[in-house]
Order: sequence, then structure tokens, then C-alpha cells
Amino acid sequence: MMQEAYKCLETVFGYTEFRSPQDEVVESLLAGRDAFVLMPTGGGKSICYQLPALIRPGVGIVISPLIALMQDQVSALCELGVRAACMNSSMPPGHNAEIENMVRRGALDLVYIAPERLTLPATLDWLSSVSISLFAIDEAHCVAQWGHDFRSEYLQLSILHERFPTIPRVALTATADAKTQEEIIARLGLERASVYISGFDRPNIQYRITQKLKAKNQLLAFIQQEHPNDAGVVYCMSRNKVDSTARWLHEQGVNALPYHAGLSKEERQQNQERFLREDGIVIVATIAFGMGIDKPDVRFVAHLDLPKSIEAYYQETGRAGRDGLPSTAWMVYGLEDVIKLKQMMAGSEASEQFKQIEQRKLDAMLGLAEITSCRRQTLLNYFGEVLKEPCGNCDNCLTPSQTWDGTDAARKALSCVYRTGQRFGAVHIINVLRGKMTDKVSQFNHHQTSTFGIGEDLSDSQWRSVFRQLVARGYLSVNFDHGQLFLNDRCRRLLRGSETLELRLDVAVKAEKNRTKRERNLPVGEENLVLWEALRACRKTLAEEQGVPPYVIFHDATLKAMMDEKPATLQALATISGVGQKKLDKYGATFLEAARQHY
Repeated sequence: MMQEAYKCLETVFGYTEFRSPQDEVVESLLAGRDAFVLMPTGGGKSICYQLPALIRPGVGIVISPLIALMQDQVSALCELGVRAACMNSSMPPGHNAEIENMVRRGALDLVYIAPERLTLPATLDWLSSVSISLFAIDEAHCVAQWGHDFRSEYLQLSILHERFPTIPRVALTATADAKTQEEIIARLGLERASVYISGFDRPNIQYRITQKLKAKNQLLAFIQQEHPNDAGVVYCMSRNKVDSTARWLHEQGVNALPYHAGLSKEERQQNQERFLREDGIVIVATIAFGMGIDKPDVRFVAHLDLPKSIEAYYQETGRAGRDGLPSTAWMVYGLEDVIKLKQMMAGSEASEQFKQIEQRKLDAMLGLAEITSCRRQTLLNYFGEVLKEPCGNCDNCLTPSQTWDGTDAARKALSCVYRTGQRFGAVHIINVLRGKMTDKVSQFNHHQTSTFGIGEDLSDSQWRSVFRQLVARGYLSVNFDHGQLFLNDRCRRLLRGSETLELRLDVAVKAEKNRTKRERNLPVGEENLVLWEALRACRKTLAEEQGVPPYVIFHDATLKAMMDEKPATLQALATISGVGQKKLDKYGATFLEAARQHY
């Protein structure tokens, strides 16, 4: 059967070889065994179940949490000549019943279905009456209650094991630490499944985290200098911030659109469709956007606020560069982010056990943000993976962080928090340290404290950096009511003089450095730019004719291979990775003609 799998891989998907461990997963499912697959975003998880579903008798049932993901993948499969469809609540009356009948007639190879529909008694009865090749549970981390994207409807998916014990199941995710992996396996009854873990590293993504000064201006400079006309996603913590940021970027000439749950369903769908189908759209969104979005040419993901966990950060940044081409994960964060997240956690109605887990996850995220060594090593280590050498493709590797002896400044900061009664936020404490006679300072007589004016040597932004790092490192805590700072036991040694403290030196990133990195991230050199744009224009025209996103025709990586190898015949074009037989027949001649004019 593996011989047939290799033939299917080449003729349908246009690839001559599997990426490890795709071949092992495919072989396991073809043999009727269960599997658990942990593979980074862009690593090729979908082929692991799509290909066996084409070879095994019956229809493959794919459980997917988002309607957009289903429709996106179905469109891509249909372009490959695969008989695929989806069933969800957005379909017109009669559509789902027609899909059920098509499956009964053996007219479909793959059906994507939402978990809440799958577990309906009528759906289970229908599935019991047809031949099923396999069940694929995509985004399987949604089953983990301690994970970052829990969906309660996923808990019911254990019914597949009980109701269809002889049909192979595969659970797939790109984001799961060791505890989450155990929970997925236990909740889905996959204790006997073969486990395949291919690693978390995304070497094409450049990770960069910097101090938040004027966040919107920093973002605009990043986009204009490094990713003009590129597709990207900007994440914000609140809906209001999404709206104001998208509006402001649009006024500055960036093709930006908002996305959050407060918008109408129609507007969300319209904005998402534009993002998928048009080039150079920037989506500004809450974390509600993006899970399972299969757009491969997102060149950057930016965060204007700190994510609450490394899992969330990895999942969100992983939406960049799914095609393997150079991409950027860029983030600014500040003390206000730390305070806001700690307030949200402390004020939630969750159990104390859950709060403690969330706090540990936030502390790990703060550690990644504050680290002065290789970020990729720290990120991978969180997921239990070891990178022996620094990556050379994160900000700390490219521009090694400077540190300074912050012991004296930290003692002044901690003393001022104590002298003012541990009842005030960072802004007021900084005003006292810098000797500013504000109304609040006068009201509480804080100009009479011994710490008034002892920090005049540092600027407001430098003090914010000090306080941010003191909170991140556990010397200070935040009261969730009004963001007041108070001392932790950990600060005793520092205040007594028996401990010193090295702090990161936060400096503004120079535009010169950004321009250098932008040149690194260009997909093509100047000598091939005309050919590259011609191939993209050809793809866009065909996509509009077919009513699908451009990447469904061919990924950027496939266009780049065409540009590099310059095939002159259909036979030569057929050797390009990503060009299957159906697409060769359908689009080959058009692309050859478009390219030939620019060779």
C-alpha cells in the first residue's frame, strides 16, 4: 500500500517524497492503526490523513473546529481533483443532506465536519450506515482543558472510539507541551496509538521582541520598512484596540482590516475572505482569528500585546511562513501588558488550580520575552526540545542584547514602592522617583518620602523597563483591583545587599538594521523581480477565475521554484514540487506562457 501512497503523493499532491514522519503516519493509518501526530504548523499534517483517506476504502471524516478552515481545505482539495466536501451550520438548506447521500453513493473521498455536528445522534447514525476509511481529529489540542484553546465540544469526541472501535483515528496538533499531549491521548482514548513527534522548530521564522514605546508607530515602521505589500496578522488584546489599530493603519496607507467577535458575522467573513484571496492584506485581530487558517504566504505576525502563554505565542506566530519562506514574528510589550494579564488572571472565576497553571504559563512567557540569550532555544526547550547551538535567526542572536547593572535602580524602585505604602501603580511610583510634583504626589505627601527624586538619573521609559523586569522576575507583584505594586519575599536579598541584578538594556531599534533584515526577507532578488511578479499576476488571474485564494492554485514556494528552475515544457514543469497532475493539466500551459515572456 505504501507504493500506492507514493504514487498518490506525486500524482495528486505534486510531491516526490514525504517529510518525516509523514510516511510513518501514512503507513500506520493504511494498516488500520491509530496515531497521534505533533507536527509544527506548515509541517504537512493534512497529507498525513488526506492521503490514506484516498487509498483506504470508504470516506475520510475530518473533525475541524472552524468553518473557514473546512472551506479553505475543501477548495484546495477540489483543485487537486480530490472529491471533498464539508458539513457545517453555514451551508444552505439541503446541503448537508445531499452530502450524506453522496457519501452513501461513494461519491466523496473526504468530508470535513464540525465537532458539534459530528456528535449529534442523527450524524452518528448516518456514519454507522456508511463505509469510513478513517477519522482525523484536527487541532486536537482543543480537547485539553489545561491547554490554551479549549473547546468543550471536543470532549465528546471519545465517542468515536466507543462507537467505531475498528476505524483508525488520528489526532493532530501543532501545539502541545508534555502535559497537554498526555491529556489529548487520555481524553480521546488513544493510549494504544503510535505517537509521532517531528519537532517544534520553524527555522524560517525570525523571532523578535522589543520594548513597547509608541506601539502603533513601531508597528507601522516595521511594516513599511520590512514587509510593505505583504500579508500579515497583527494581534491585539482587546476589540477596541483592534478597531483603532486597523483604522489608524489604514489611514497610514496600510491595507488593514479588523477581525473580532464583536463585528457582525458578515463583516468578519468578508474581511477574512479578502485576507485569503487578496495579496498584501493585513488583518488586525484578537486571538479569535487564525486557528486553522491555511494561508501559506503570511509573511509576518505581530503582537501589540503580550500573549498569556508560550503555547498561545507559538500557535499565533506559527501562522507566519507556512510555505517555508522567510517570515517574521515581531512583538512589542511593556509593563502594562504584564499588569493587565496578571489582573485578568487574578480576577477570573477559575479554580485556584487553574489560576496557578495559568500563572506558570505567563511566567514562562515573560521569561521568553526577557531572555537575553537565543529565543529559539528557550522556545523549543519549553516544549521539551533541545537546540544545541543558538539559532542565528532571532533578535538576540542577530543583535546580542546589552545588559547593565540594575542593582541600585532596582533597590530604589523597591524602596519607593515600600515607602509609598505598596498601594500605587508604576506611573505614580515613577513620578515619585523622578521628583515630579503631580497632584497625586502632593495629595499623599509623597514628596516628603526619602525616595522622592532619588531616580532623576533615569527617564520615564527607563524606569518602566526596570519595573517591567522586576515584575517579570518576581520581585514585585500586582494587585488585580487597580494594578498596585507590592513587594514579594524574593526582593529581601536584593534590598539587604546580598544579591545583585543584571537587567536588559532596552534600546530603540534603528531603522538601518530593519532595512537590512527586510532585504533578507525578500523572496527574490532584484534580477528575478519581473518574472516573480508575472507569475504572481498569472496566479491571481486564475484564482479570480476559479473563485479561490491564490495559494490554492500554487503556493509561493512553488512559484519560487518555477522562477529558479525556469521550466520550458510541461514535462519540466511537472518536476516542480507542488505541481500535481490535475494542476499541470489545468494550469501548466498558462504558467509556461506567462513565464516564457520574461525568461
